[in-house]
Amino acid sequence: MAYIERAITEILKERLIKSKCLLVTGARQVGKSTIVKHVFPEFNRANFDDRLLRAQAKEEPNLFLLNNPFPLFVDEVQKEPGVLEDIKRKLDDSDERGQVILSGSQKLELMKGVSESLAGRVSVMELMGLSLREIHSVEFNRHFVPDNEYIESREKELKPYVDLWEAIHKGSYPELYDVERDWQDYYSSYVSTYLEKDINELIAADSITFTKFLTAVASRSGEILNCANIASEVGVSQPTVKVWISILERTGIVFLLQPYSASALNRSIKSPKIYMRDTGLLCYLTRWTSADALKNSAVAGNVFETFVVSEILKSYVNEGKDYRFSIFYYRGKDKTVQSDNEIDLVIEEDGILYPVEIKMTGNPKKEMGATNPVLDRVEDRKRGNGIILCLTERKMYLRENLIALPIEYI
Repeated sequence: MAYIERAITEILKERLIKSKCLLVTGARQVGKSTIVKHVFPEFNRANFDDRLLRAQAKEEPNLFLLNNPFPLFVDEVQKEPGVLEDIKRKLDDSDERGQVILSGSQKLELMKGVSESLAGRVSVMELMGLSLREIHSVEFNRHFVPDNEYIESREKELKPYVDLWEAIHKGSYPELYDVERDWQDYYSSYVSTYLEKDINELIAADSITFTKFLTAVASRSGEILNCANIASEVGVSQPTVKVWISILERTGIVFLLQPYSASALNRSIKSPKIYMRDTGLLCYLTRWTSADALKNSAVAGNVFETFVVSEILKSYVNEGKDYRFSIFYYRGKDKTVQSDNEIDLVIEEDGILYPVEIKMTGNPKKEMGATNPVLDRVEDRKRGNGIILCLTERKMYLRENLIALPIEYI
């Protein structure tokens, strides 16, 4: 099986050297176990999918650690977080760094155990599916923040992303790129595994209802989250939908993009937008069985936006950056702007706000950045380049501070 080099590799090595413990989180099958085994082959491995091993860690933790000595990689550690306290005690007995690697697919729940047991001893890293950079062997590994210096640096390593809609439809799970695997079979198995191994431990609901909920969420990717609407379609209560959305976020299936809210933008909408993290899973759940059918469908725009947002998140993750306090969206009712008062992404860095529009067009227009001036009202912040990420073939200035970029620039 071929191994695709992951962009996050060097960051993992650096973090492990500097920390007593490294935690790798991310959705099921994004490659957490594979990258650890490939980069750190000297580590002993314990997988808590094994019930007997999990029972020993719970009932006889000292014996578990004797049988699984450091350096140790514990996979799916969220299944028995109680072992973290015993790992902590052993780590405290030594000043040596880089002795333990943990991984798990239930991010927030796992983080709770880490914060209680390994605070100050652990470095937390997130892994997502393959990025276009990784698939096309692009070595550039900086997070997307479209100032002039980034754009000039990115131009030096551009590669054409051919068959873009095939990549969007295929999705980003590494196994689909390692072996010849039937797309339908893979995602069918993925959903079954996800429901059986992750969801059954977190909810008391039948798989048919939850799968219907998954599909309802996938069909709304790129939209403002409306729990009442989803609850009505699925036939469950709004509180249930909120709990289940939290589970999807916790297990790496969806991303909630928060609205940018400053006091000067008091008319802005306060609800988050919801995005599937993987467009292949989105297509499977919403029954788009081919790239051509998807490309020509009424939902193509939302799926394209979902894909671009996911690629931007990966650019942060693969550099070891936290995107949660840097990427937002804006939608409001500002009377000074005549067009739709929406900005798909607002990227904030070093006191500068970069408005980004995502458009499935090869013919970008300057009117697509008409809402950008609303950000000038935010005190203590400057407005940077406005960007139209689209299907244009080359970089194009629409105004002095508004640039249309091919998605190869992500």
